Amino acid sequence: MADRDRDRQQYQLQYPQQQQRYEGGLKNIIPQKGPSASQVLAIVTLLPVSGTLLALAGITLAGSLIGLAVATPVFIIFSPILVPAAILVAGAVTAFLTSGAFGLTGLSSFSWVLNSFRQATGREPLDYAKKRVQEATAQVGEKTRQVGETIKAKGQEAGGREGRETGATTGAGAGRPA
Repeated sequence: MADRDRDRQQYQLQYPQQQQRYEGGLKNIIPQKGPSASQVLAIVTLLPVSGTLLALAGITLAGSLIGLAVATPVFIIFSPILVPAAILVAGAVTAFLTSGAFGLTGLSSFSWVLNSFRQATGREPLDYAKKRVQEATAQVGEKTRQVGETIKAKGQEAGGREGRETGATTGAGAGRPA
């Protein structure tokens, strides 16, 4: 049992006791070391720039409020003209944007069809169309040749029959004087 207690004491970790004091006040918030020279230079440079921009923003706000105060009576007087004009402009802008959206949709649809065609056939559409036209031309040529042979055969058959009929009529009239 004594061995066990001794082993337990060997494996216990010893943590040094750190006493934390309350420093209090601004000492915890403000860093112990001062800002670097680049930080001071950045603040000195940006302070006038940001102040100038803030002043310009204030002047712009004041100017827009004065302009709105002056223009409000004009808007009220001319509202029978301005409201339909605003509706017309809004409609034109909407139509222009809709047209662009439809055009973009059409182009993307055409691109999708073209890509799916390429994947399905494994070749370009113009090459495929050229091959199909050549096949159709060869087929039309063969069909034309067949129809020509059929017409020729029927013509020869009709010519032979006509010759027999003509021969029969001329043979019957052979006894007549010319």
